[in-house]
Amino acid sequence: MIGILFQIILEFFSKGAEHGHVHGHETMVQIPWLLFISLCIHAFLEGLPVNRHHNLAWGISIHHLPIAVILTTFFIKSQLNKTAIFFFMLTFAIMTPLGTLVANKVGFLTEYYTEITAIVIGILFHISSTIIFESSEGHKFNIAKVSMIVLGILLAYFI
Repeated sequence: MIGILFQIILEFFSKGAEHGHVHGHETMVQIPWLLFISLCIHAFLEGLPVNRHHNLAWGISIHHLPIAVILTTFFIKSQLNKTAIFFFMLTFAIMTPLGTLVANKVGFLTEYYTEITAIVIGILFHISSTIIFESSEGHKFNIAKVSMIVLGILLAYFI
C-alpha cells in the first residue's frame, strides 16, 4: 500500500509519464526537472529487489523502454543539445542498476528487503492498474481515488 501511495506522489510530479500518459505537443522552454527526478527515483526503487530476483530485470528493462522514449522526447522538446540529452538519459539508465548495487551494499536495505520489495511491488501494481483502468484522456490526480486507497488500507488493517 505504501508503494501505491508513493507512486501517486511521484505521478503528481511526473504527470504519469512512466506509464504512458503524455500530453502537450508544443515546444517546451525549460528542462522538465520534476519529471526527470521523479522518473529517476522510480527507476532507482525498481532496482532494489533485482539483486535477489534477476528475472525481474527483464520486465523492468522492457518497462523502461517507453519511459526512455518519452523522456527523450521531453528533452528534445526542451531544445537541449544532444550531449546534454545523452547525459540525462545515461543518468536515467544507470538508476535501476544503481538501485541494485545499493541494495547489495547497504546493510539496512538488505535487512528490510521484504518490506522494500513490497513497496516496489505496490509501485508496479499501481502503474499496471493505471494503464488498464485509466486509459482515457481525462485522467488526473483524483482526491477521491486517494481517499479510497487510504480507506482500503484502513479496512485491510482492521480485517
